[in-house]
Amino acid sequence: MAPPGRFRANWTRIQNRMAARRAVWARPATAFVSSPEPRTIGSFARGRQLAAGNFMFAGHLVQQPGTSIWDIAAPDPAFEAELHGFGWLDDLAAAGDAPARRAAHDWTQDWISRFGAGRGPGWTPDLTGRRIIRWINHALLLLAGQERHVSDAFYRSLAQQTLFLGKRWHAAAPGLPRFEALTGLIYAGIALEGMSVYAGPAARALDRECGAHIGAEGHLVTRNPEELLDVFTLLTWAAEALREAEIEAPGLIAATGRIAPTLRTLRHADGGLARFHGGGRGFDGRLDTALAASGVKGRREGGLAMGFARLSAGRTSVIIDAAPPPTGAASAGAHASTMAFELTSGRRPVIVNCGSGAGFGAEWRRAGRATPSHSTLVVDGASSARLGPPGAEAEWLTQAPRHVPVQMSHASDGVRFEGGHDGYVARYGLTHARTIEMTFDGRGVAGEDMLLALGPEDKRRFDAAMDAARMQGVPYQIHFHLHPEVDAHLDMGGAAVSLALRSGEIWVFRTDARAKITLEPSVYLEKSRIRPRASKQIVLSGRALEYAGRIRWSLAKAQDTPISIRDLAPDAPYPALDGDQDDD
Repeated sequence: MAPPGRFRANWTRIQNRMAARRAVWARPATAFVSSPEPRTIGSFARGRQLAAGNFMFAGHLVQQPGTSIWDIAAPDPAFEAELHGFGWLDDLAAAGDAPARRAAHDWTQDWISRFGAGRGPGWTPDLTGRRIIRWINHALLLLAGQERHVSDAFYRSLAQQTLFLGKRWHAAAPGLPRFEALTGLIYAGIALEGMSVYAGPAARALDRECGAHIGAEGHLVTRNPEELLDVFTLLTWAAEALREAEIEAPGLIAATGRIAPTLRTLRHADGGLARFHGGGRGFDGRLDTALAASGVKGRREGGLAMGFARLSAGRTSVIIDAAPPPTGAASAGAHASTMAFELTSGRRPVIVNCGSGAGFGAEWRRAGRATPSHSTLVVDGASSARLGPPGAEAEWLTQAPRHVPVQMSHASDGVRFEGGHDGYVARYGLTHARTIEMTFDGRGVAGEDMLLALGPEDKRRFDAAMDAARMQGVPYQIHFHLHPEVDAHLDMGGAAVSLALRSGEIWVFRTDARAKITLEPSVYLEKSRIRPRASKQIVLSGRALEYAGRIRWSLAKAQDTPISIRDLAPDAPYPALDGDQDDD
């Protein structure tokens, strides 16, 4: 017998297909009420590659020059979903040359011919909403120089997709998919002639979704910063469209006001987002554009933002995962990253987490979610939260930290973070406590990691773990993953690590004598790459032998590094198609 979740998914697909077929029976004659203004941002380099027949989606590269995008055999459902969502139209529009315009025209019309009758995997509420937004944003590009029958087919398909979305938006999963569906419906209701009946109800529905899924502190239960940015971007688009149409949506406006300060807090000194719980840095320019469009100033002061703590001074920012990870269905993409941190200096990431491996297959996805893939302490190679069994429909986090006390305060010469978690108490009786201090000028960071057996029951568990280890101690490792562009070398006879950044800055990592310091291989996982990038990590290794133990470490700019640096070194180029640059 099929599991209930699979039965519901199959039933939803059947309902979507039936609604799609009914929608295309209609033959609405529509046009645009007004010329739409593009708001989405694409990549010039990706647009040029697409027009040349190099299709890179969901971590897969397919090279088929001269081939329609719809003749490609999709390697997996994620790749197929990106095709049918039409996000690639943003990239072709960014390129804007004749091959890119021709590809945009031909592939859009080809989709209408092949799938416009309600066929194919693209007829889901979230993908339809995403596709409608792109078609409306880039309508001038898609319709320029086209004959009347081509334009009529385009308008008719848009209207049919709107009818489908009006019936099925509620079938989208709560969260980002439903926000995509409703924003697409709002776009269509405002921009398309004869579809205005959908704009008001969709705006009210979006108001309700904001109240239900955007927390009072501007957060999502998934605690994924990039997902929060995607939702925020959609809300700013919807808010602007509704404002122009003079349709009120107070819940939506209030939600953007709550989210903007949180996103500013989660932004590193280089403008990229902290990479936690499946999220990446965010597409270049999208965060700044969305924040500017919202008109909301300032960041969240004091305490935590979506469970993350921020220390910043001078050119340096540190962001720490300082709350329990998501639970239940919200944890399907979450990471076991409690007490992990990232550090950025100016435009250059220094200490990072490995990131989400979802685009590189199931094994990389699981590896990226494990605690050793984050810059934090690991006991005996085990994650602070367990992942469900491989291959399960929902690989949710289990046995995750639940008690995560945190305190932010001022130190004698800067700011201080103190926190801890109980993720290792059940197995080893050990609580991990972490302190991170940053100087007022941002040139120095000092940390201390402690393993503590606090109560009688915790001490009994630790004693049992010691017995199992034949009194040799419980092993631990503290990982500091480095960005691939950081040049790292062991110095001072293996007592320190020097870190050279492309900006010319030199940072020096040191630790006390309680742990062995090594420089080991690591990886950096990016959605825009076709394979993981090789990098390095600093690892402090030791054994817990007593009820209380501590390891101190520090990361500071070399004394001869100037306070202000003109960072003119170019960023890493857009990934080459053969991936050779990953080994540079």
